[in-house]
Amino acid sequence: MSVALRLAAAALPNILLIAGTKSTAHPRENIAGVGLLLSDADLVELDRIGR
Repeated sequence: MSVALRLAAAALPNILLIAGTKSTAHPRENIAGVGLLLSDADLVELDRIGR
């Protein structure tokens, strides 16, 4: 989920991500995604995989 949130933030920098959760582990995972750095090559590869 962290990669998905980070990818969405990279693709759409003017949005506010509000992820729902049903467990206390999910917010921790989402917060961990904030520090995840995706290179331009990572973004291209993830975009390619998603098509």
